Amino acid sequence: MKRRVFLACGAGTFAWPLFALAQQSAKVARIGFLRNGPPPQTFIDGLSRGLRDLGYIDGQNIAIEYGLAATADQLPGVAADLVRRRVDVLLAAGTPPTMVAKRATGTIPIVFVASIDPIATKLVASLARPGGNITGFTGTHADLMGKRLDLLRESVPRLTRVAILGHAANPGNTEYMRQADLAARAAGIAVQHVMVRDVEDLERAFREARTASALIQLDDVLFTSHRTKVVELATRHHLPAMYGFREFVEAGGLMAYGPDLPDLYRRAAGYIDRILKGTSPADLPIEQPTKFELIVNLKTARTLALTIPQSLLLRADEVIE
Repeated sequence: MKRRVFLACGAGTFAWPLFALAQQSAKVARIGFLRNGPPPQTFIDGLSRGLRDLGYIDGQNIAIEYGLAATADQLPGVAADLVRRRVDVLLAAGTPPTMVAKRATGTIPIVFVASIDPIATKLVASLARPGGNITGFTGTHADLMGKRLDLLRESVPRLTRVAILGHAANPGNTEYMRQADLAARAAGIAVQHVMVRDVEDLERAFREARTASALIQLDDVLFTSHRTKVVELATRHHLPAMYGFREFVEAGGLMAYGPDLPDLYRRAAGYIDRILKGTSPADLPIEQPTKFELIVNLKTARTLALTIPQSLLLRADEVIE
């Protein structure tokens, strides 16, 4: 994809051409990609693959303009830039960018990916008929946190207390916390909620969490952007940790279980295509993830003196030796 990236800088924003766009004609559809921080290449690859499969050709009938905020408080300015440039569709990554996109425009169609509990956060009226100018794909499933807890129980002997690490500024935490509390109560496991305000707060959070038997980290771009630090702190405090994305396990985390996000971005291309062809977002139902992946790092397990059951390893989509 030829792209133009809009990066937040201080109190304002500026446009920086990552790749020079070809001379656009009226036939070139423009997608504004709104996100806090740069997206992993796997997300971009998933979106690009979905668009190619639908006949969109880079520079001929499609172009992506990236609006990337350096921090959450810069998202409104970045979103306003994309709206002023009159993109045809806004693609919002995660709950905070989606909420900002909704406030920024009531007319430009919005497709979100990996937003949590869109009804509770008042993004849409219902899952079946969202209404308004917004639709998309949630990043959670009814039993996601229960599944993460079950996988930890298989791997950590005598798991009696689990810490749930979340970002205080993320409104999507409510549903995750509710799922975790229900699953832990049913299993007779105590839950410790540990919330952070920013990256500087991580040291304090892990000191609090080290009294737990294991940790589950909620999905948030703050953690993704600083995953090396998060993983290092978990290892230092000898905390077996469950993450949502494979990037944490590749960075040395113990295991990850979550939706296949590249697949969600591939599916988002289908909604973008339908909207560009005239379908209203109000008529496109909110969909949940259908593909999940389990990644395990055996080297980290050995560092933590854990023996991962063979039955779990056989179910893993990838095992890092």
